Amino acid sequence: MTSIAQTPVTGLDLTGFAEREPGVWTDAAGIILSVHFFPLVPDLPAPLHELERLRFERARDVARAGGGLIEAVAGTVDGVTALRQLIKMPLGSRPGQAFIGSWTLPKDRCSTVVKVQAAEGATTGLREAVVADRVEPANYFRPHPYTGDGQLGGLPYHVADLEQWDAQFPDHPLTLVRAALHRITPTVELHEQFKVLPPFPGPVAGPQSQPGPSPSPRSGPVPPAPPYSGPAAPVAPRRGWLRRKGVQACCPES
Repeated sequence: MTSIAQTPVTGLDLTGFAEREPGVWTDAAGIILSVHFFPLVPDLPAPLHELERLRFERARDVARAGGGLIEAVAGTVDGVTALRQLIKMPLGSRPGQAFIGSWTLPKDRCSTVVKVQAAEGATTGLREAVVADRVEPANYFRPHPYTGDGQLGGLPYHVADLEQWDAQFPDHPLTLVRAALHRITPTVELHEQFKVLPPFPGPVAGPQSQPGPSPSPRSGPVPPAPPYSGPAAPVAPRRGWLRRKGVQACCPES
């Protein structure tokens, strides 16, 4: 099977998308779809079976970067255990937010990511204003469900980001990202070499950022070489960091 953009992804429903460059596609609504392979130990703060701690750490990390973690859910992609995340980030250069939905498929010494993202256009804040009016301001902002201790900073957690409002805002970038990720996920096919790699046991043992269970320890140095070779593919020109509508999207080096 042929891999896509030198990643373990061998199949993906690209209906409605046009290729912008290897591994990156866009559609008429402005959604950006991309696939990535990282030949490094995943930087997740906890293994997927420690979901409560993983959620807390990810919510805090995203808040420190100025954004907000809308949700983090464990699931599977083509039989591989994975983490689905929805994140919102400020655009920075202009008012508005970008919304990023992704599946991270972590293995012992590498990971694959399928990402969908879109940004608000000239009109911003309409969804938030309408929902706040319907639920009343007192019920709009809520403590982050992954912390149990109020807000974390960054972009606040509120009910307008919940999926129950998507149908009323079909053209909103959050709705588009969520729908695209739901549609694409069942179509992802992965190379068997990647699927059989050992699962991610947790980060390298180190200082804990909060009280709780210790991550699964590792013994000895972590080999830097990627464990996935995949089918032979033509060498493409090297490319680095891509920026789309003010949102940084990391693409693996070719």
